[in-house]
Amino acid sequence: MGVSGALLDVTPLRSSPAYRRLWLGGVFSGFGSQATMVAVPYQMWQLTHSTVWTGAVGIAQAAPLIAVGFAAGGLVDRVDRRRLYLVALTGQALCSVLLAVQGFAGVVPAIGVLAIVAVQYCFVATGGPAARTFIPRLLPPQQLAAGLALSRISFQGTMLVGPAVAGLVIGWFGVGGCYLIDAVSFLLAFYGAARLPAMRPDGESARPGLRGVADGLAFLLRTPVVRGALLTDLAATVLAMPMSLFPIVNAERFGDNPRTYGLFLTAIAVGGVLASVLSGTFTRRARPGRAMLAGAAVWGVALAAFAVAPNPWLGLAFLAVAGAADTVSVVSRSTIVQLATPDALRGRVAAAEQAVGQAGPDLGNLRGGLVAGATSGTAALLSGGLTCLAGVAAIALTTPSLRHTRTEPEPAPSPPAPDRRPGAVDHGVVRTVSAYRTS
Repeated sequence: MGVSGALLDVTPLRSSPAYRRLWLGGVFSGFGSQATMVAVPYQMWQLTHSTVWTGAVGIAQAAPLIAVGFAAGGLVDRVDRRRLYLVALTGQALCSVLLAVQGFAGVVPAIGVLAIVAVQYCFVATGGPAARTFIPRLLPPQQLAAGLALSRISFQGTMLVGPAVAGLVIGWFGVGGCYLIDAVSFLLAFYGAARLPAMRPDGESARPGLRGVADGLAFLLRTPVVRGALLTDLAATVLAMPMSLFPIVNAERFGDNPRTYGLFLTAIAVGGVLASVLSGTFTRRARPGRAMLAGAAVWGVALAAFAVAPNPWLGLAFLAVAGAADTVSVVSRSTIVQLATPDALRGRVAAAEQAVGQAGPDLGNLRGGLVAGATSGTAALLSGGLTCLAGVAAIALTTPSLRHTRTEPEPAPSPPAPDRRPGAVDHGVVRTVSAYRTS
């Protein structure tokens, strides 16, 4: 593969105007979301000076995603997904406007801010599964991995730039300025989604209520490829999520230097961005299952190596490798799930994927804290990385179809060369015609 083949594949942006508009809207909306994610904990701290209240922000965000998400997934599979997504965007935008008003006025108590955030994330829980169904409808299967990689790099770019800009905005205009940026960014998100075609589910609509949710869960359980992909994500996050361990590992191994600690997350983000830039190395290949398993395994190994790194610079290098591996795994997993899920079930499966993406890291950070409390931060990180590797290996061995998943159909065998002797029958043509008639 040449240099051009290794770089980020931008074919979806060139070939699909609808995807291009959706992607651009997502970039600006993601930037606004990052500003709000910085502003809400900051405001809670200014209002209460309590880590309990700042921690409650995570609960206000996570609880609606899990509680509302599964029911929303069933709704996504019954209605026009584009229209539902626009309704969800409207709700999110109105909540951002309310946050901006209270941010400038400064009269809403902490519990009121949390209530607005929780309502906003109810709309996120609805719009998220709907949005995940768009890319497979806008791009052909062979471009799906590239489209997901483009979405991933836009997310990582906003993560790198958004928080820094949000800090400057808070210094100039207060938290209301960040919320206002988020509210305005929804205008471009609307532009990206409003011109999409109608997106009604293909096939039979989901049954209403809990029966439809149960159908979606049954599909997850009986489909090894989708089940294995989500289990791989849980193995990487529940067993090896390192974020809660960074402060104690920094204190144990690197002299509790705040500069070193600040570089940990940056190193992971830098590795992720580099992997996205070079995502052609795996999105152009036809075996996303192997890429996902390899990425998850390298994530675990790199974190275990970081736990025993003798100096901070080598440790940061391992974290960059972990960030790159995470990007490979996430993009490949999303490709597998989208390709293996019938369109009529994509909303419910997307809701499950969203819940896994939210609950896995939270449980992983809890696991790391508990193990570190009983042993040490280094032991918790090392054991997490190694158990992640073991879990991924077990999934690979017990789910062979995951290793053989392809983004394109197997090439058809070449027909035998026709016999050109006088009077001979061309059996290859006979077989071809026969197959056509029975198809």
